[in-house]
Amino acid sequence: MSGVTTAVLLVAVIGLVCAGLLVFASKVFHVAVDETTRMVRECLPGANCGGCGFAGCDDYAAKLTEDSELSCTLCSPGGPAVAAQIAELLGRSVGDTEPQVAHVMCNGTCDASRTVLEWQGMQSCKGAKGWFTSPNACMFGCIGLGDCHDACQFDAIDVVNGVAVVNRVNCVACGACVGACPQKIISLVPKKNQVHVMCSSTDKGGVARKNCDNACIGCTKCTTVCNFDAITVEDNLARIDQSKCKSCGLCAVVCPTGAINSFKVLPKKEAAEKAAAAKKAKAAKAAEKAAAQA
Repeated sequence: MSGVTTAVLLVAVIGLVCAGLLVFASKVFHVAVDETTRMVRECLPGANCGGCGFAGCDDYAAKLTEDSELSCTLCSPGGPAVAAQIAELLGRSVGDTEPQVAHVMCNGTCDASRTVLEWQGMQSCKGAKGWFTSPNACMFGCIGLGDCHDACQFDAIDVVNGVAVVNRVNCVACGACVGACPQKIISLVPKKNQVHVMCSSTDKGGVARKNCDNACIGCTKCTTVCNFDAITVEDNLARIDQSKCKSCGLCAVVCPTGAINSFKVLPKKEAAEKAAAAKKAKAAKAAEKAAAQA
């Protein structure tokens, strides 16, 4: 019994000594946390996705307290509600809180695109790109091995039929997929804009179409129906100025390859009528401009 008692007492003494050392260390090495920083941190959702550009929510909260010029709207998962809470807490203006969403500029599905080799190495887009520009014939498109999916914490992007597809409901615009894509074909766009070019190829039309049925061929048909001068074709690729686009969807209607996608589906009759009206208005505007210059 004496041996057991001695062992128990020894363990108890060691425990008390360690507890005392921990208390002493906590006092000596204590780092004071600003109360404002703590309250700002409580407003943030705790995703620690890094979409704000800082090393997690704690770092962003600390920087918000330190820098009065830092925007309160950088937390995409939190959205406008969190931005408003932080702005009220810090006594600042909320600023622009336009919701955004990730957009993949490729529609090169398995049945539409051609491949030049079967990649059997590591199942990583960056790994494949390290050996080849792309295993697909189109060197600009989605490699489809899921780096973006692995980077997303919100189950908002997946590889479907060989190409990355964004779930616009789940996406919080953290930007993790943007940084993970070695092809640089994912970007953040205003969520209210529903018309987007689903291609990144700058090859000439014939080459682009040979590589992928859904590629933009630079035909400029989209520019002829746009009443807002929101579309231009540069380097054989249609580009939409989202600040001018009104999401009417006419460019998607006339695109012969389906390279332009509209999340706003128009009935065929309405689309045809709007396309005809747009062409007529554009021609009248051009005639008026020519008459003025004469």
